[in-house]
Amino acid sequence: MRRGQPIHVVNPEVLARARTPGDDAVEALILDLLEWIGSGARPYGEVMEAWRTSCPRLPVREEAGARGYLERTHAPGGVAEVSLSEAGAAHLRARRKTPG
Repeated sequence: MRRGQPIHVVNPEVLARARTPGDDAVEALILDLLEWIGSGARPYGEVMEAWRTSCPRLPVREEAGARGYLERTHAPGGVAEVSLSEAGAAHLRARRKTPG
């Protein structure tokens, strides 16, 4: 399985709309997405279906990919999977510190 293929499925207009006063909402949802994917990998189709949005102001999956938080891998004969990149895992750890 090859690692290190960032998901870039966003256009500049979507990013421009994402970086507005709604950034806090997008950031919170990005953390939810990273947490949902977790330390393993999820099938690409499942991620696309679960994190589809019709709201152009909340491009969560696209923004996470543009920030380099997600990686897509595809083993020959297997299904494409999405996992956290090192940057995504680090971002999640930094923002979701467990109480202790």
